[in-house]
Amino acid sequence: TEQLRREIIAKINNIPLKYFDSSSAGDIMSRLTNDVDTLGQSMQQTVATMVQSIFMLVGVLIAMFISSWKLALVCLATLPLVLVAVGFIVKIAGPWFKKRQDLIGDVEGVVEENYNGQVIIKLFNADEVMTEEFEKHNKELGKTLFTSEIFGGLMQPVMNFVSYVAYAAVCLAGGLLMQQAGSGITFGTITAFLVYVNLFQSPLTQIAQAMNNMQSGIASGKRVFAFLGEKELPDEKEKQIQFNKDGKEVVKGEVIFDHVSFGYDENREIIHDFSAHIKPGMKVAIVGPTGAGKTTMVNLLMRFYETNAGNIYIDGVNMKDMKREEIHDIFAMVLQDTWVFEGTLRENLVYNTEGLTEEDLQNAIHDAHLVHFVRGLHGGLDCPITESSEISGGQKQLITIARAMLKKAPLLILDEATSNVDTRTEEKIQEAMDRLSKGKTSFVIAHRLSTIRNSDLILVMKDGNIIEQGTHDELMAMNGFYTSLYNSQFALE
Repeated sequence: TEQLRREIIAKINNIPLKYFDSSSAGDIMSRLTNDVDTLGQSMQQTVATMVQSIFMLVGVLIAMFISSWKLALVCLATLPLVLVAVGFIVKIAGPWFKKRQDLIGDVEGVVEENYNGQVIIKLFNADEVMTEEFEKHNKELGKTLFTSEIFGGLMQPVMNFVSYVAYAAVCLAGGLLMQQAGSGITFGTITAFLVYVNLFQSPLTQIAQAMNNMQSGIASGKRVFAFLGEKELPDEKEKQIQFNKDGKEVVKGEVIFDHVSFGYDENREIIHDFSAHIKPGMKVAIVGPTGAGKTTMVNLLMRFYETNAGNIYIDGVNMKDMKREEIHDIFAMVLQDTWVFEGTLRENLVYNTEGLTEEDLQNAIHDAHLVHFVRGLHGGLDCPITESSEISGGQKQLITIARAMLKKAPLLILDEATSNVDTRTEEKIQEAMDRLSKGKTSFVIAHRLSTIRNSDLILVMKDGNIIEQGTHDELMAMNGFYTSLYNSQFALE
């Protein structure tokens, strides 16, 4: 089980993001914990029982053949009945055990959704709705558990019936053989054989029961190995590093989108024939209504997803020729969705960035306006924090911004980087971001157009296409879609 968990974690880190778009965290966690444990326990119990029972079975068979090979053959004649009975029960019970494990994953998914959505659930007084949703899944799981246990419980009475058939067959055959002269069968032989039959049927019953119990393990194993069999990201070991280590010294920052098309679903394209040329050091803002494809462009830049058509170039190098790790090294990101990892504040800020000095850390804390927050923590930078800690959304955003500052990457992606902070802090962070992005190519996705008026280039997207581009003043002079977006936000000015 330890090795399986290790393989699952490695799989999670090497599986396309597309998989997580269609899978719940609860189901994946169920595979990692419940299914792996069930598989491990089932295999451990089954193997121990099978080994012990097989040795006992062989020993009893030897004793039976020594006593009377004829009666031994009569006893063995009941084996086909055992195989048919066990095969029938296993065939019927198997799908129910598989369904049971699937439903356990579904229930854990509902619980995870309920836990993460508590604020919204309380806000909309949806407690009863969520309880009913849970009850629906829980009742279905209960019915499936009951049915699988019913089928599983059939094994013992069926094996008892086979034992009675064996007793009857031995008594009948023994009686007939006693009447034959020179058979060597006596009443004592028959009595001894009845004991042998009991000893013979006992390990058979244990083996049959072990095979039945193994159904849970098989069902869990199918779920675990189905996940381990998911398509992974292509192996890029053969690709050469295009820039020097981390790419922080030689990447100029020229980015070219060359007729890029993309869709999360093959039948629904989001980005249509997208082309743009971003020169080194430019601050590029991407604006547009919800669903225009702004965040999708960021996902493509980071190669979280592959383009359906077209290419993206960094300093003339096709991103498809670069290792994903190298691409991620040359970008720093601040997203709308913040995340704090379990550990100290210092570990969260430094997060996998090497070669940082204490001065670098203090400068980032100052520029991200975290000084007051750090001073208020017991232990300062060494204070343990987690995602569930009493840290506001704005403070988490500031931590994320400082983390991006410390990475010192030549290209920046800011996806509503100041969405969770107040207006005053937003202005200060905007100044820090301007200093941070100076001389670097940066992509800013913003719904608040006031934050991108000083951009070198603004790309206006609608329905996956660039419909306008230029500076703020140039776009306002066009009196087009951007102007209407801007005026809708600043109608009172």
